[in-house]
Amino acid sequence: MSALKYKKDWEEAKEHYRAWWKGEYFGRCAISVTAPLEKAGKEPPPAEPQDPVVKWSDPGYIREWNEYALSRTFFGGEAFPIWHGEGGHPGHADIPTFLGCPLTLDLHTGWHEPVLTGDDWDIHKLRIDPEGRWWKFTLDALGRGAMDAKGKAISCIGAFGGTGDTLSSLRGADRLLYDLCDCPEKVLDAELFLMDTWIHVYKKFYGIIKGSSDNGSTCWFDLWAPGKFYAVQNDLSYMISTDMFERIFIPALEKQLEFLDYAIYHVDGIGAFKHVPMLCGLKRLKALQILPGAGKPSPLYYMDVLKTVQSRGKNLHISIAPNEVEEALKNLSAKGLFIATWCASEQEAKDLLEKVKEWSKIR
Repeated sequence: MSALKYKKDWEEAKEHYRAWWKGEYFGRCAISVTAPLEKAGKEPPPAEPQDPVVKWSDPGYIREWNEYALSRTFFGGEAFPIWHGEGGHPGHADIPTFLGCPLTLDLHTGWHEPVLTGDDWDIHKLRIDPEGRWWKFTLDALGRGAMDAKGKAISCIGAFGGTGDTLSSLRGADRLLYDLCDCPEKVLDAELFLMDTWIHVYKKFYGIIKGSSDNGSTCWFDLWAPGKFYAVQNDLSYMISTDMFERIFIPALEKQLEFLDYAIYHVDGIGAFKHVPMLCGLKRLKALQILPGAGKPSPLYYMDVLKTVQSRGKNLHISIAPNEVEEALKNLSAKGLFIATWCASEQEAKDLLEKVKEWSKIR
């Protein structure tokens, strides 16, 4: 794909992604900047269904929603249009649901009820039902999305779980925290079992979206890579020590990294920052995103954490406001840095892209 309907300079952006993943410098930091498209029409968005299940599963609405959002967005720098064939990420298309967790949806999100509730819980009895409603929906939706996205956008493989968090949904976070103390070896075994399941799901989904993802992939995290990519995470790690995280969850994470061609670790919340030095030691992990969390200061407030990532030779991803970009580039090396931001207008975004070339330095 040399160009996309909603990203005419896709070929250039794609080459920048290839260079960024290799840790190469291409004259500036990598930056994704979006803005409202100047020439977008004034048509209202498609009417949102008031039934949550319909909103998250109706093919017509999902198609209209994707077209509307993408056709009204300027994608500057490494920003690119992503087609969410499954309609978003409220939990209907993830492994806990596929393994039988009852799911409640509303118009904004969704939540699971645990299925492994007893003291004698057995992870090995869980299997994906090939006739399950949401499993069949997801396969069909990704297939439709792949066709709808061709020539326009990059198909998203979705958001279907990761280390710790999938088991937290299946077991319940409170019970799982007790399990980490009472039966840590059982948790470790469950994590390895679930990672085998995760890899099975990824292979299935990747086979569907690969052709409409320029022989690469993107996921719930807005990056593209020329191979099997996913943003890995473990939000449960916020609540446990680094020693416990390393002993019980890192083996499954290492299996995930071994399978993937490209991965970024989503460090979500200041309570997870304590794990950053250990995560930087994972050989196959290419990048870390530092995200302080809702209600917390900008990532630039935690400059020591950001510099730790760069000093350990890992790529760094931060999401900051456009008026913080210059400060970021005064303090951080542009080599291996990825900044995600947004602007109020297309012209403001274009001006920022020009300034970034001047501000970017290897430090």
